[in-house]
Amino acid sequence: MTSDYLGTRLRHLLDRLDGDVARTYTDLGLPGFRPRYTPVLRLVAADGPRSIRDLATTIGVTHSAISQTVNQMRREGLVHLEPGTDARHRIVHLTDQARAVLPTLETEWHATTAAARELDAELPHKLSDLVDAALHALDTRPMHDRIRAHLHHP
Repeated sequence: MTSDYLGTRLRHLLDRLDGDVARTYTDLGLPGFRPRYTPVLRLVAADGPRSIRDLATTIGVTHSAISQTVNQMRREGLVHLEPGTDARHRIVHLTDQARAVLPTLETEWHATTAAARELDAELPHKLSDLVDAALHALDTRPMHDRIRAHLHHP
């Protein structure tokens, strides 16, 4: 397989995975619920209110990405924010609306985890292992550095 259009194919893969999870939320009576909300809700439900920075670190995404997600969740009534010990920190709390959907999300989470294991079993290499390995390799040497090494400067 060629690496041509790798970014496009990865976005297509993610769109298909997220799209089907979102369809499942609709099937379960949660239309418009976004897959990226689930890790935030599950972490805050399990561990109590958490800072945006802590959520970003634990989930493994950027502070900006979690901040955007939390702001969308706030607009949809799933979380509210309170100031932390430092004015720069905002602490994420679940709303009653979020708590009401947690049982449905737990059911979906277990089904999605089982489906992901099934997908992994059908592939020549586990997708989850490949993603972890790719992220580790990019932590070691970012794609920017790899690209620059192949650029030919006049």
